[in-house]
Amino acid sequence: MKAALNNIIEALEEARRSSKKRNFEQTFELIVAYEGLNLRDPANRINEVLALPHSIKGREAKICVFAEGDLALKAKEAKADLVLGKADIQKCQADRKFAKKLAKTYDFFLAQVDLMPLIGRTLGPLLGPRGKMPTPVPPTMDLTGMLNRFRNSIRIRIRNNPVVQCPVGVESMSNEEVAENIKAVLDFLKEKVKHPAKISRAYVKLTMGPPVKLDVR
Repeated sequence: MKAALNNIIEALEEARRSSKKRNFEQTFELIVAYEGLNLRDPANRINEVLALPHSIKGREAKICVFAEGDLALKAKEAKADLVLGKADIQKCQADRKFAKKLAKTYDFFLAQVDLMPLIGRTLGPLLGPRGKMPTPVPPTMDLTGMLNRFRNSIRIRIRNNPVVQCPVGVESMSNEEVAENIKAVLDFLKEKVKHPAKISRAYVKLTMGPPVKLDVR
Protein backbone atom coordinates (compact mmCIF):
# COMPACT_ATOMS: atom_id res chain seq x y z
CA MET A 1 0.00 0.00 0.00
CA LYS A 2 1.78 3.07 -1.24
CA ALA A 3 0.41 6.56 -1.60
CA ALA A 4 2.65 9.24 -3.06
CA LEU A 5 2.23 12.69 -1.54
CA ASN A 6 1.63 14.22 -4.99
CA ASN A 7 -1.33 11.89 -5.60
CA ILE A 8 -2.78 12.71 -2.20
CA ILE A 9 -2.40 16.44 -2.81
CA GLU A 10 -4.23 16.10 -6.15
CA ALA A 11 -7.12 14.37 -4.35
CA LEU A 12 -7.21 17.13 -1.72
CA GLU A 13 -7.33 19.79 -4.44
CA GLU A 14 -10.26 17.97 -6.04
CA ALA A 15 -12.01 17.69 -2.66
CA ARG A 16 -11.71 21.47 -2.20
CA ARG A 17 -12.98 22.19 -5.74
CA SER A 18 -15.97 19.86 -5.43
CA SER A 19 -17.16 21.18 -2.04
CA LYS A 20 -19.32 24.28 -1.72
CA LYS A 21 -18.09 27.05 0.54
CA ARG A 22 -19.69 26.78 3.99
CA ASN A 23 -20.01 29.28 6.83
CA PHE A 24 -17.81 27.08 9.03
CA GLU A 25 -14.42 25.49 8.61
CA GLN A 26 -14.83 22.00 7.26
CA THR A 27 -12.75 19.02 8.30
CA PHE A 28 -10.89 16.71 5.93
CA GLU A 29 -11.85 13.11 6.64
CA LEU A 30 -10.03 9.98 5.52
CA ILE A 31 -12.06 6.83 4.84
CA VAL A 32 -10.32 3.49 4.29
CA ALA A 33 -12.30 0.29 3.65
CA TYR A 34 -10.81 -3.21 3.76
CA GLU A 35 -11.70 -6.52 2.20
CA GLY A 36 -10.67 -9.89 3.58
CA LEU A 37 -10.37 -8.58 7.14
CA ASN A 38 -11.62 -11.16 9.66
CA LEU A 39 -13.08 -9.14 12.52
CA ARG A 40 -13.81 -12.30 14.51
CA ASP A 41 -10.09 -12.34 15.23
CA PRO A 42 -9.47 -9.82 18.06
CA ALA A 43 -6.03 -9.08 16.58
CA ASN A 44 -7.77 -7.39 13.64
CA ARG A 45 -9.76 -5.01 15.84
CA ILE A 46 -7.66 -1.90 16.11
CA ASN A 47 -7.93 0.77 18.79
CA GLU A 48 -4.75 2.81 18.61
CA VAL A 49 -3.66 6.39 19.22
CA LEU A 50 -1.61 7.98 16.43
CA ALA A 51 0.30 11.25 16.76
CA LEU A 52 0.01 13.19 13.49
CA PRO A 53 2.88 15.15 11.91
CA HIS A 54 0.69 18.29 11.93
CA SER A 55 -1.91 19.16 14.57
CA ILE A 56 -5.43 19.66 13.27
CA LYS A 57 -5.80 23.40 13.85
CA GLY A 58 -8.77 24.26 16.03
CA ARG A 59 -9.47 20.58 16.62
CA GLU A 60 -6.77 19.63 19.09
CA ALA A 61 -7.86 16.66 21.17
CA LYS A 62 -9.52 17.34 24.53
CA ILE A 63 -7.90 15.52 27.42
CA CYS A 64 -9.22 14.66 30.87
CA VAL A 65 -6.81 13.56 33.60
CA PHE A 66 -7.90 11.57 36.66
CA ALA A 67 -5.43 12.35 39.44
CA GLU A 68 -4.98 13.40 43.05
CA GLY A 69 -2.34 15.34 44.94
CA ASP A 70 0.93 16.16 43.20
CA LEU A 71 -0.07 14.55 39.89
CA ALA A 72 -3.29 16.59 39.82
CA LEU A 73 -1.24 19.78 40.29
CA LYS A 74 1.10 18.73 37.48
CA ALA A 75 -1.90 18.05 35.22
CA LYS A 76 -3.29 21.53 35.88
CA GLU A 77 0.12 23.11 35.26
CA ALA A 78 0.33 21.16 32.00
CA LYS A 79 -3.04 22.68 31.06
CA ALA A 80 -5.11 19.51 30.86
CA ASP A 81 -8.64 20.36 29.70
CA LEU A 82 -10.10 18.82 32.86
CA VAL A 83 -8.63 17.32 36.03
CA LEU A 84 -10.85 15.10 38.19
CA GLY A 85 -10.12 13.44 41.51
CA LYS A 86 -11.39 10.36 43.32
CA ALA A 87 -14.59 12.07 44.53
CA ASP A 88 -15.43 13.10 40.96
CA ILE A 89 -14.94 9.53 39.75
CA GLN A 90 -17.28 8.27 42.47
CA LYS A 91 -19.81 10.92 41.42
CA CYS A 92 -19.93 9.30 37.98
CA GLN A 93 -21.48 6.19 39.51
CA ALA A 94 -24.42 8.12 40.94
CA ASP A 95 -24.76 10.76 38.20
CA ARG A 96 -24.91 8.87 34.90
CA LYS A 97 -25.79 12.02 32.96
CA PHE A 98 -22.52 13.59 34.13
CA ALA A 99 -20.64 10.39 33.28
CA LYS A 100 -22.11 10.18 29.77
CA LYS A 101 -21.28 13.82 29.05
CA LEU A 102 -17.72 13.20 30.24
CA ALA A 103 -17.32 10.17 27.97
CA LYS A 104 -18.69 12.07 24.98
CA THR A 105 -16.84 15.37 25.50
CA TYR A 106 -13.24 14.21 25.93
CA ASP A 107 -11.15 12.47 23.27
CA PHE A 108 -8.54 10.96 25.58
CA PHE A 109 -8.34 10.09 29.25
CA LEU A 110 -5.20 9.71 31.38
CA ALA A 111 -5.24 8.38 34.92
CA GLN A 112 -3.11 8.01 38.02
CA VAL A 113 -2.25 4.31 38.24
CA ASP A 114 -3.91 3.61 41.59
CA LEU A 115 -7.20 5.14 40.38
CA MET A 116 -7.53 2.74 37.45
CA PRO A 117 -9.54 0.03 39.33
CA LEU A 118 -12.10 2.61 40.51
CA ILE A 119 -12.37 4.09 37.00
CA GLY A 120 -12.88 0.60 35.58
CA ARG A 121 -15.83 -0.02 37.93
CA THR A 122 -17.50 3.37 37.53
CA LEU A 123 -16.70 4.50 33.98
CA GLY A 124 -15.58 1.29 32.28
CA PRO A 125 -19.04 0.51 30.82
CA LEU A 126 -19.09 3.95 29.16
CA LEU A 127 -15.45 4.40 28.16
CA GLY A 128 -14.73 0.81 27.14
CA PRO A 129 -17.15 0.57 24.17
CA ARG A 130 -15.89 3.96 22.94
CA GLY A 131 -12.29 2.76 23.06
CA LYS A 132 -11.49 5.50 25.57
CA MET A 133 -10.26 3.66 28.64
CA PRO A 134 -7.61 5.83 30.33
CA THR A 135 -3.90 5.53 29.71
CA PRO A 136 -2.13 4.95 33.07
CA VAL A 137 0.28 7.70 34.09
CA PRO A 138 3.30 6.67 36.21
CA PRO A 139 4.35 9.22 38.89
CA THR A 140 7.63 10.00 37.07
CA MET A 141 6.02 10.61 33.66
CA ASP A 142 6.66 13.91 31.85
CA LEU A 143 3.00 14.89 31.87
CA THR A 144 3.44 18.03 29.76
CA GLY A 145 5.11 16.06 26.97
CA MET A 146 2.49 13.34 27.22
CA LEU A 147 -0.38 15.82 26.98
CA ASN A 148 1.20 17.52 23.97
CA ARG A 149 1.49 14.19 22.14
CA PHE A 150 -2.14 13.35 22.83
CA ARG A 151 -3.34 16.80 21.74
CA ASN A 152 -1.84 16.17 18.30
CA SER A 153 -3.21 12.63 18.11
CA ILE A 154 -6.23 10.90 16.64
CA ARG A 155 -7.77 7.54 17.46
CA ILE A 156 -7.67 4.83 14.78
CA ARG A 157 -10.40 2.21 15.24
CA ILE A 158 -11.59 -0.90 13.46
CA ARG A 159 -14.28 -2.59 15.48
CA ASN A 160 -17.54 -3.89 13.97
CA ASN A 161 -16.92 -2.92 10.35
CA PRO A 162 -13.72 -3.19 8.27
CA VAL A 163 -13.56 0.59 7.83
CA VAL A 164 -11.37 3.33 9.28
CA GLN A 165 -12.73 6.87 9.29
CA CYS A 166 -10.77 9.66 10.93
CA PRO A 167 -10.10 13.42 10.73
CA VAL A 168 -6.81 14.37 9.08
CA GLY A 169 -7.00 18.16 8.73
CA VAL A 170 -9.11 21.29 8.24
CA GLU A 171 -9.57 23.72 5.36
CA SER A 172 -7.15 26.33 6.73
CA MET A 173 -4.27 23.83 6.67
CA SER A 174 -2.14 23.55 3.54
CA ASN A 175 -2.63 20.60 1.20
CA GLU A 176 0.93 19.51 2.01
CA GLU A 177 0.20 19.38 5.76
CA VAL A 178 -3.03 17.42 5.29
CA ALA A 179 -1.33 15.08 2.79
CA GLU A 180 1.44 14.31 5.28
CA ASN A 181 -1.17 13.51 7.93
CA ILE A 182 -2.98 11.19 5.50
CA LYS A 183 0.26 9.45 4.59
CA ALA A 184 1.04 8.97 8.30
CA VAL A 185 -2.33 7.22 8.78
CA LEU A 186 -1.87 5.05 5.68
CA ASP A 187 1.66 4.06 6.72
CA PHE A 188 0.38 3.24 10.21
CA LEU A 189 -2.39 1.04 8.77
CA LYS A 190 0.12 -0.71 6.52
CA GLU A 191 1.99 -1.84 9.64
CA LYS A 192 -1.12 -2.78 11.60
CA VAL A 193 -3.34 -4.54 9.04
CA LYS A 194 -1.66 -7.64 7.65
CA HIS A 195 -2.17 -9.92 4.63
CA PRO A 196 -4.59 -11.30 3.43
CA ALA A 197 -6.60 -8.18 4.24
CA LYS A 198 -6.19 -5.38 1.72
CA ILE A 199 -7.68 -1.97 1.03
CA SER A 200 -10.69 -2.16 -1.27
CA ARG A 201 -11.13 1.62 -1.49
CA ALA A 202 -9.93 4.83 0.12
CA TYR A 203 -11.38 8.32 -0.04
CA VAL A 204 -10.78 11.81 1.28
CA LYS A 205 -13.61 14.30 1.73
CA LEU A 206 -14.56 17.56 3.37
CA THR A 207 -17.33 17.47 5.98
CA MET A 208 -20.10 18.49 3.56
CA GLY A 209 -18.36 17.53 0.31
CA PRO A 210 -18.40 14.41 -1.88
CA PRO A 211 -15.74 11.71 -1.41
CA VAL A 212 -12.71 11.79 -3.71
CA LYS A 213 -10.95 8.52 -4.43
CA LEU A 214 -7.35 8.03 -3.29
CA ASP A 215 -4.95 5.84 -5.22
CA VAL A 216 -3.21 3.71 -2.58
CA ARG A 217 -1.91 0.90 -4.77
